[in-house]
Amino acid sequence: MRSTAEARRVTVLNTAVSVFARAGFHATPVTAVAAAAGISEAYVFRLFSGKLGLFVAAAGACFDRIADAIEAGAERAAGDSPEEILDAMGGAYAELIADRDLLLFQVQAQAVTDIPEVAEAVRAGYRRVATFVQSRAGASDAQVQQFFAYGQLCHLIVTAGLEQVPEPWARALTAGIRHPGPSNP
Repeated sequence: MRSTAEARRVTVLNTAVSVFARAGFHATPVTAVAAAAGISEAYVFRLFSGKLGLFVAAAGACFDRIADAIEAGAERAAGDSPEEILDAMGGAYAELIADRDLLLFQVQAQAVTDIPEVAEAVRAGYRRVATFVQSRAGASDAQVQQFFAYGQLCHLIVTAGLEQVPEPWARALTAGIRHPGPSNP
């Protein structure tokens, strides 16, 4: 059984991902996260070492969800080839980023990598995911690079709503790429 502090920490992290996703690091006060989580700002500060500590922990939680999703995708792969495993991982990631808050949090985190602690958290998350993708799929460096490039293209397609744009340039970017609809409009 989780302690109250552990349970609250998970709640605050999930809430922080959603709240920071909407306004970013700089424009989001800790009071907004606390209010959305239904706890006091003082309690958030007991759980995390300030706003930066909360944001960095939320980045870690975000990458935990990504790692869990792609691992589950790999388990559902139709075969054992790197291509089949990568395809299954990519499908699992596409389903995951239907959660617009999770997707936008990733974009927000990348936008403030000029803050050293955030940069390290983002690098650590990508290190973990890239290492898993390569080792689990048995993929080459080029395949891993392509996997991540498609992931970033998926971010662009979903955040900009390109699947709704009926113009040739948008069709060129979205060709062959499909995503579930957003879960947090």
